[in-house]
Amino acid sequence: MLTILGFAMIATFLVLIMLKKMSPIAALVLIPALFCVFVGKGAKLGDYVIDGVTSLAPTAAMLMFAIVYFGVMIDVGLFDPIVRGILKFCKADPVRIVVGTALLAAIVSLDGDGSTTFMITVSAMYPLYKRLKMSLVVMTGVAAMANGVMNTLPWGGPTARAATALKLDASDIFVPMIPALAMGLVFVIALSYVLGRRERKRLGVLTLDEVLVEEKETETVLVGAGSGSGSGKDAKRTTGGSGSGTDAPAADDDEDEGFQGLDPHRATLRPKLYWFNALLTVVLLTAMIMEWLPIPVLFLLGAATALTVNFPHMPDQKARLGAHAENVLNVSGMVFAAAVFTGVLQGTGMVDHMAKWLVDNVPDGMGPHMAFVTGILSIPLTYFMSNDGFYFGILPVLAEAGQAHGVSSLEIARASLIAQPLHMSSPLVPAVYVLVGMAKVEFGDHTRFVVKWALLTSLVILGAGILFGII
Repeated sequence: MLTILGFAMIATFLVLIMLKKMSPIAALVLIPALFCVFVGKGAKLGDYVIDGVTSLAPTAAMLMFAIVYFGVMIDVGLFDPIVRGILKFCKADPVRIVVGTALLAAIVSLDGDGSTTFMITVSAMYPLYKRLKMSLVVMTGVAAMANGVMNTLPWGGPTARAATALKLDASDIFVPMIPALAMGLVFVIALSYVLGRRERKRLGVLTLDEVLVEEKETETVLVGAGSGSGSGKDAKRTTGGSGSGTDAPAADDDEDEGFQGLDPHRATLRPKLYWFNALLTVVLLTAMIMEWLPIPVLFLLGAATALTVNFPHMPDQKARLGAHAENVLNVSGMVFAAAVFTGVLQGTGMVDHMAKWLVDNVPDGMGPHMAFVTGILSIPLTYFMSNDGFYFGILPVLAEAGQAHGVSSLEIARASLIAQPLHMSSPLVPAVYVLVGMAKVEFGDHTRFVVKWALLTSLVILGAGILFGII
């Protein structure tokens, strides 16, 4: 019964948000509360929610102060040179813009933190997508998939969890997987090219000179993400038509009224402190990778330092905090709402029964192919579960079943990594709310667009792993 109710709860949640019948925050809170009553454990709902909130509180704190930190870095102009470089590469061509999104997300993902990746990527690319009327879910989908592939880095989380759970060396798991993961990243870039071609067909192409001339006319410069007055005229296309081109919704025209790229002469710029801010960011990211302090503590210290040095006057600090308060509230609210969902799912035992049901229904004849089975099972399990729940709760069971049929724990561990491109868009991953929140994309729209492509990316990695004899 718990198995059926667990799947029903997840299906209800996904259907309601994808059909936009409920907001994600409301669905994350009300649906699990209702199913908790159905299970007959309504009296324990408070305990489940508190347990969920307690487990996610450090993540919420990290996201809150990370948004403030990188928001301040964007305000003071740290990433302006990067964005100008991207603009020069993209040349207002939708194909280059989408491919550039994938490349930027993959490069920034080297720090191992999804939230950081999404904040920098969206801040850099959002103005281009908005100004050219490109589909914002293409941006969020491509960024999430690229980050998902790179999330398998040993310091990214899943590999370390698999190594810890199965008492293996992380390098023994990750290094042989590099060719398969590289194929996954190549596939994401190729997919970005295809999606970019569809956007180009739908929208046409602007030359860089046309963009700059028009931006001058509308007093808007594409060097970052921000808010302000409207952008004015529609861009003149050199080619293209009005066909749909992609199954993703395009950027809404009415939203453009509230959009303006960051002014290169804005009052918040701190050019004299550029190298201090760059050094502070490098130190912060290094400290994250080296695990000198917990990540929430690092971002708390980093945000406080950045505010104090760049904006020594209290009114200026309050203004910066106020400017980023909406993003902070949206993301932290979503995280705490997700805590209700995960708390009920785990507290009632639904997630354990669902996982056991899946494992028990593996045919006996598939025993010698448990690595392949692990890869397939990891796709739904890591989407509907946290990484901790999957790697520490389910993976050891799969590894034990594999060993009984002569399949090594290393193969099982490697196969468990293939679903990360899809996992990064799971409603249980806090970072995805940073992505959709900053991009002003509905979570349901993002889910509807990205699931099929992320699933295909995961299967490409699995197929490459089998082809190369890694899995």
